[in-house]
Amino acid sequence: MTAARLLAAAAARGWTLGVAESLTGGLVTAALVSVPGASSVLRGGVVAYATDLKAEMLGVDAELLAERGAVDEAVAAQMAAGVRKATGADVGLATTGVAGPEPQDGQEPGVVFVAVSTPVATEVHRLDLDGDRSRVIGDAARGVLELALMLVSESPGENLEADQSAFPEVTDM
Repeated sequence: MTAARLLAAAAARGWTLGVAESLTGGLVTAALVSVPGASSVLRGGVVAYATDLKAEMLGVDAELLAERGAVDEAVAAQMAAGVRKATGADVGLATTGVAGPEPQDGQEPGVVFVAVSTPVATEVHRLDLDGDRSRVIGDAARGVLELALMLVSESPGENLEADQSAFPEVTDM
């Protein structure tokens, strides 16, 4: 549902999407491509699961990664900006966090950062999620899609209404 609404809102603005995923491992991109017509908006996705790939593929500052680790607000913001550049998209979505069961980079399981970078604004949200690994991953994917929908459809100074019939609801993301 959210994926279809996001695609419709982006299409209404003439914007394209790029996705950078770590802990969600492609789930966000899969939710978007499950919507018929997604190819008119989605440029692509990068699964940068390993920390070094975040620097190499997405341009995340290597010193930041060494200092703070991959599970960090600034890392998420740089991933979102980096995927915009890597894919040539107008909007970048990014996820990074700890799905568990063990802590990572000093963060407990369930700590997730989702980021969205648009031509208008960049926003990062910290999510403190409960549940097993699968639930954390699913909730993180939903979280970034919801943040993107909010920013794409309600950017400062604009209120666009998209024709949502172009992107039928075929996913629960």
